[in-house]
Amino acid sequence: MAQSDTLPLLKGTVDVLVLKALSWGPMHGFGIAAWLQSNSAGMLGMDDGAMYQVLHRLEGRGYIEGEWGTTENNRQAKYYSLTAAGKKHLKAETDTWLQYSKSVTSLLTLTTRPA
Repeated sequence: MAQSDTLPLLKGTVDVLVLKALSWGPMHGFGIAAWLQSNSAGMLGMDDGAMYQVLHRLEGRGYIEGEWGTTENNRQAKYYSLTAAGKKHLKAETDTWLQYSKSVTSLLTLTTRPA
């Protein structure tokens, strides 16, 4: 799928999606982007610049921590993993997002005028 065929990531969703990706285990930025792309049927993607801004922001807030390692291609990359605070934040944000999306879906799928 071409980059132009992807959906824009809505403000407020990027951080929680990156945290969700990392809930599966440590990953480097390219791995996180690939996880988002493959697990959204190619609909969600991030460019490198935006990804690294998110990673730096999350690391600064103490939600993730990074450690240098070697990729499968024998290159140096920073691998990120969730901290305890990150796991707690992911849970809270997931709960909020699910309630929000349920409410929005309910409104968008109304077929009769509410009383």
